[in-house]
Amino acid sequence: MTTFETYLIDFRHELHQHPEISKQEFETTRRIREQLIAHNIDILPLSMPTGIIAEIKGDLPGPVIALRGDIDALPIEEESNISFRSLNKGAMHACGHDLHTTVLLGAAIRLSQLKDKIKGTIRFIFQPGEEIAYGAAEMLKTHLLDDVSAIFGWHNDPELPIGTVASAHGPVTASVDAFDIKITGKGSHAAKPNEGNDPFIIAAQVLTAFQTIISRYLPSQTNAVVSITQMHGGNNRNVIPETVSLSGTVRAFDPAIVETIKKRMSQILAGLAVTNDAKIDLEWVEEFSPATNNNPELTDFATLVASESGFSTTSMSPLSIGEDFANFQRQIPGAFVFIGSGGPYALHHPKFEADDKILLPIVNYFTSLALQAPNFIANK
Repeated sequence: MTTFETYLIDFRHELHQHPEISKQEFETTRRIREQLIAHNIDILPLSMPTGIIAEIKGDLPGPVIALRGDIDALPIEEESNISFRSLNKGAMHACGHDLHTTVLLGAAIRLSQLKDKIKGTIRFIFQPGEEIAYGAAEMLKTHLLDDVSAIFGWHNDPELPIGTVASAHGPVTASVDAFDIKITGKGSHAAKPNEGNDPFIIAAQVLTAFQTIISRYLPSQTNAVVSITQMHGGNNRNVIPETVSLSGTVRAFDPAIVETIKKRMSQILAGLAVTNDAKIDLEWVEEFSPATNNNPELTDFATLVASESGFSTTSMSPLSIGEDFANFQRQIPGAFVFIGSGGPYALHHPKFEADDKILLPIVNYFTSLALQAPNFIANK
């Protein structure tokens, strides 16, 4: 094991032991900043409390290329048995953002030693708040990325074998929308339900009806999900409450499908309100993040460089998870790939693990990607 690989592993372990959830990545930002300064990498003035945008200007003329890694953790209590498990109660890098941050830092360090080979400028985006779809849009508002010609990002995937890179043209992750529903009936004593208008009965009808949207209202080939994930109401066993609230999420890859789902939900709720003589309010939370939109040419380029870097490559079907990288792609052409991390547990699992040996090969991959991208863009 090389000294540099040991450095990467040690830094990843340090991040993993000190996870910070979205918008609270203060110590994580400090640790990254310290390492960037130690390696003489320029840090741009960012008007955000957490996160960093750094850059390396090459000795040769060329475009601005961006590499992105997310830095936030999840509000999950870690249950793994690894020696470097989280020391912060109720927080865990259960999505592997400690890996992503370490890889980006490692690529920055490598590239800082290759300025004579760099054409143009490479920006390094250490993004906060990915898990709540906050950081990308906020970083774009700073205008520090207005001149970026192409952006590249990745996510570890425990379901892919180590050494495998997967991607596709167009969407590889779904848009994420959310909704809140408030059902207002009439409360009563539990022993006299006939004197009230039970909102739980109406909520049950909503649950059942919403499950027909995908299966019966949209074409069978439609790739979308409607999930109700919360139901709240009542606080006494012997009282039927007046109100019940529901919340959930909609995932899709086509904005037109999202609008169709939204319209159908409104129709269902309006009908149930009339049928049950109740008041039903729907609040739609617009697009936490859109579907990713991988530029075909940049995706093919990223896949080719992965193959040249020793990875096996494969095409993938879109995943119904959300990814805040998609907000960068609204403004900047980009490619997003998934790379096998070899863990036995899924992302966001309290026992999630990843293999340290993936770090150095992925650093080498993104180093090559950044070095080759200017020539690719120039020859497009």
